[in-house]
Order: sequence, then structure tokens, then C-alpha cells
Amino acid sequence: MILLQNYVAGRWTPGSGDKKALHDPATEAVLGEVCAGGVDHAAALAWARDCGGPALRGLTFAQRGELLKQLSALLHERRDELIDIAAKNGGNTRGDAKFDLDGCTGTLAFYAQLGASLPATKHLPDGDGVQLGRTPRFWGQHVLLPRPGVALHVNAFNFPAWGMGEKLACAILAGVPVVEKAGTPSALLAHRIAQLIVDSGILPAGAFQFVAGSVTGMLDLLGPMDAVAFTGSAATGVLIRGNKNLVARNVRVNIEADSINAAVVGPDVDSGETWDQFVANVATDMTQKAGQKCTAVRRIFVPKAKVAEVEEALVERLKATKVGNPADGDVRMGPVASAEALRDVRAGMQKLQAVSETVLGGSHAIADKGYFAAATLLRARDAHAPVLHELEVFGPCATVIAYDGSGAQAVDLVNRGGGGLVASVYSDDREFVEQVVTGIAPWHGRVWLGSEKTHGQALGPGAVLPATIHGGPGRAGGGEELGGLRGLMPYLQRTAIQGDRAVVDRGFGRPTSS
Repeated sequence: MILLQNYVAGRWTPGSGDKKALHDPATEAVLGEVCAGGVDHAAALAWARDCGGPALRGLTFAQRGELLKQLSALLHERRDELIDIAAKNGGNTRGDAKFDLDGCTGTLAFYAQLGASLPATKHLPDGDGVQLGRTPRFWGQHVLLPRPGVALHVNAFNFPAWGMGEKLACAILAGVPVVEKAGTPSALLAHRIAQLIVDSGILPAGAFQFVAGSVTGMLDLLGPMDAVAFTGSAATGVLIRGNKNLVARNVRVNIEADSINAAVVGPDVDSGETWDQFVANVATDMTQKAGQKCTAVRRIFVPKAKVAEVEEALVERLKATKVGNPADGDVRMGPVASAEALRDVRAGMQKLQAVSETVLGGSHAIADKGYFAAATLLRARDAHAPVLHELEVFGPCATVIAYDGSGAQAVDLVNRGGGGLVASVYSDDREFVEQVVTGIAPWHGRVWLGSEKTHGQALGPGAVLPATIHGGPGRAGGGEELGGLRGLMPYLQRTAIQGDRAVVDRGFGRPTSS
């Protein structure tokens, strides 16, 4: 059994205080323990500010990108070892583990390439310069510079590799040191990745620190140049956003929280490639990672005339998905991450079942041991029942909701989710697509379009791609991550430089070549 340690101020140290056991969610065997306390938060911040920050800011964007390239290669080399840990502590099938780990290394590689494409400078011009006076002599130029602070990253349990990797990539490329807090139930994988990063010596001293326990006290020590990026529940996000110190000192806070994501089937979709794409993507979202994805479909909006056909197709797919211990090679869906997660999933299913018919599965126990939940498909009795649009069951559960086939009602129902990370629309009717997209886009960070032209060409809506943003308004947290260069913005300061054009252009203008 492993007692997870924290890497703070250049040393690995055990935590203290109450211990929380880490389990194999398929067998309930205890694999390790985490202690909440024992972290010197002030020392962690000081080491990052005094050592890590200056070292990173002393490098160009391209040089920082090279560090990310090396990290990506390092973790890819240890892929098989990390997959085994993900299976044991996360309940991941091999496919689920690869989805997480390849997402991590792929995002690091993407930002490494982005760094190589940026000017060989320690700042970035933001747009073109502008004349400010009667003549061009008085000139203005917006410029982006690394903020001399620390990025505190509070990561979720469902993607211990990818979640940490995507936040780390953006901050390091921007020139800001990180403190990574692991989601507790799956912390063994994040801990091992942290060990590999530290042992490699790739990053400068102070640029990377890791906390397995609590960082609550660290929030009270952050200052105006620091940033917090949180992924998790909306309730915890509200507590972080409302922290008195963060509010008083105007610390940048980025929240990615609950999202009751929607899939909309257009009235024109019958058999064919668009239909096949819809069925495959929804079934994947319901079962991949046992439905523990912030981007997974929770509400399936279907024209009334097609409800029976959709249910039949999805039930066939879901029944063919074997549930069990990921150690078995033919298993395609493992358990949820913890006993607490299983309780929450079952309780949520029961609330949805109260306003729905159960088409498949349900909240009943399906195994004597392990944290297994049934793949559950429900059919709403009333499309307007509030709980359908207010409760996210973070597991293998989705609800079919009938609508009248009009774009107007689809927009109304989708937006009742109060803001989401991603909504998907399946249709080859351009007028329908335009109406729905125009109506739901302000409420979502991403809208994914499925059609005959994208069949076989596109990753599904559940995949977060580093070239486009991840985040959403309203109940989804109001935050924004990734999106290419946009992902660096939480860690950069935009400043207007005003003065003699010759001086401004020479020091801060757009270079003629990279």
C-alpha cells in the first residue's frame, strides 16, 4: 500500500492528519492512502515565485515549448505503466486509460508545437500597433507578458492525466509555475505522473509542484498575480469563487463545473451516416469512463416520432457493452471511481426515474463487490420537468426527451440546462442546424455538428481538443481553457505600451519573422 506524498519546495514529504483510503473500484481493495494536511502552503508559493517563475520567464516561448515536448515524450514512453495504474485505481478499461493518457500527451505536444511557432521572445504582441497622436510618432502597442505569480490547479478525479496535463501545458508555455492538486479517488495516477516529471528534471526548479492532499489553505495566501483553475462540482466551484481572499485581491479564477450536455437529433435524420454517427457517439459518451466525463451527453432530444427507434438503437448498443473488472480484456465499461461516486450516481438516477420511464438499467445494484453502475437509459414523461435540466448524474446515465421536431423547441429545451460545455446537433438540414446553433451557442462553450460530411472524419463531442476552447457559461462554470493561444490568457497580462513608435516597435512590436 502506498502513502501518497506531496512534492513541495523541492522535497517529497508525507502529509499528516486524517487519512483517506484509495481503492481499486472494481474490487474495493485498498491501494493507498492520502492525508489531507501537512503541506506548507507558504513554502510552496514562495518556491514557485522565487525560483520557478523567474526561471520560466527567462526562457522564450519556443524554449518553454521544448520543455513540453520533452514531457510529452517522457509520459508516452511510460504509457503502459500508467495504463496499469489507471485500471487499478481509476477502474478504467484499457481504452478509457488510453483516452486519458493520450489526451494528456497529445495536449502537451500540441502546446509544444504552438510554442515553436511563436516569436523567439519573452513577450507576445497582441495585435497590430495603433497611431495615438496627430502623427505616427506617438504609438501604442498591446503586449502580453507572463504574470509573476503562481498557477494553482485543482483537478478532477475523472481525468487525472489529461486534466493535469492540459492546465500545466498552458501555464508552463505562458511562463507561470504550477501547483497541481490531484482529484483524490484516482490520485495514484496523478502521483506517479508527478514523480516522473520531478525525476526527469525537465522543468526548472520551482516550476512544478504536486499536492495529493488539501490546498484549501493555499487559497488564502494567493495574490493578484496568481491564478486558480478548478475542475469539479459546481458547489465546490462556488466556494472557491467566493473565497474572501480571492475576491479581495482580485485573483484570477477559472471554473469548469457541472454541465448537463445535450444531443439533438434533427427531424430529417433517419437511417444513414448521420444516424449512425449519432447512435455511436451517444453510446460512447454513456459508457466511456463509465459516463464520468464532463462532456458526456446527459439529455438526448429526439423528435416524438423517432423516440422508439432511438431507444431501440441505443439499447442494442448498451446491451452489447460488457460491464465488469477492467482487468478482463473483453470488458468495455468499468466501475465508477469510488463508493461516494456510486452513491451519488444511484441517488441521481432515482431522482430522474421519478419523472421518467426506465428503458434500460436503473439504480439497482448490479454487483456484490465494486462500484459498478448499470448503463441506464431513461425516457422523460414531461420534457419540462425541472430535474431533467438541473441534475447531472455523473455516471452512465442519459435521458431521452421528446420534442416536437421544431428548431424553436429544441433551442428552448436545450437552454434549460442553464449553460453547458458542449451540445451536439445531428442533422443535414442546414436551416434547422442554423436555427438551433444560433439559439444555443450563447449558452455553450462548444457546439458540435454531426452530418454525413463529418461521418468518419471527426472525433465525437466528448473529446476535448486543444485547438478549440473547453468551458462554458452559466452552470458550466463560466470558465474557458485551451483554445490554442487562448489557453495562455489566464496567465498573461495584457498591457498597452505607449510612446515613441521607434522605441515601441523595436522593443514590443510584431516581429517580421518567427
